[in-house]
This record gives sequence, C-alpha cells and structure tokens, in this order.
Amino acid sequence: MKEDSLSRRKKIIDRFLSRPSDFTWQELVNLLTGFGYKLAKAGKTGGSRVKFMHEILPPVILHKPHPTPVLKKYQLEQIEETLRAEGLI
Repeated sequence: MKEDSLSRRKKIIDRFLSRPSDFTWQELVNLLTGFGYKLAKAGKTGGSRVKFMHEILPPVILHKPHPTPVLKKYQLEQIEETLRAEGLI
C-alpha cells in the first residue's frame, strides 16, 4: 500500500516536471498536498485567486484556471521555481 502511494507520488512529480500542456488543477492540488501544503479557505471576495499554505514554507498563490481546469505554462514554471527554491524537488 505504502509503495503504491510512493509510486503515485513519483508519477505526479515526474509528470509535473515534464511541464505537460494538460496539467490539471486537481493534479496540482495532489502535488502540493503531498508536500504538506493545504488549500486555504478563500474569503467572499476571493474570486479565482487561491492560496496554498504550509506550516513552514512560503505560500503558493495563483489564480485557479477557468473555464477549463488546465494550468497555464507560466503557472507551472512559477510553481516549479518555488518548489525548487524550497528544496522540495
């Protein structure tokens, strides 16, 4: 069971690092929660802007993609830069 979980974790990290053109919002949520981030609750006027909070690390803030759930290339680049700077990948 634990091995299967690690395998899935590695697959999502590898997929993210390949910067696919179809990386989805749910994949990002899975990726970041695997590193200990939690999706912060947005206020009433939060709109599409979301924040992933971590106990120790700086937050990851971005706009939730819409109308499709696919992230933009610049978003993947920014997230990768943050994760690398924190030594997570």
